Amino acid sequence: MKDIIPLERIEKKIFLIRDQKVMLDRDLAELYGIKTFNLNKAVKRNINRFPGDFMFQLEAEEYRLLRFQIGIIEKGRHSKYLPYAFTEQGIAMLSSVLHSERAISVNIAIMRAFVSLKSFLLSHEELGQRLDELESRVENHDEQIQRIFDAIRKMMAPESKPVKKIGFCTDE
Repeated sequence: MKDIIPLERIEKKIFLIRDQKVMLDRDLAELYGIKTFNLNKAVKRNINRFPGDFMFQLEAEEYRLLRFQIGIIEKGRHSKYLPYAFTEQGIAMLSSVLHSERAISVNIAIMRAFVSLKSFLLSHEELGQRLDELESRVENHDEQIQRIFDAIRKMMAPESKPVKKIGFCTDE
């Protein structure tokens, strides 16, 4: 199945919506080799297995923004119904609803993609933290270096003490 569905292909179909990594019903149906209608029908027959943290329907504005973002604008590439988004747990639950060898293989590939994506994000999160630490150190160095330059400039500046006149002065 790895050869049939490359990991990169699955990862491109994972979106961040409502601060959750999800896949859309039409993308899942395509991977499973079934029609979106049939996937959603199987889910609706077993709706008690899909609570709100496993699956939710996109709102019109979310779908509009997503279509714009990924370029689903061609005629026939979108339906008149708002798509369902499945979280990682919802996708895992799909394997108990869809009974086929392909569904099992696809689910395994999708779970591997989610794990791969998590490890990728964790490594980037760690890198981001290190960059933040380095940036704060550099900012401190900038302040310290600026203080050194200010001190050097003060030492280089000619002293401007008031000069006393020599000799007899009269007050007029």
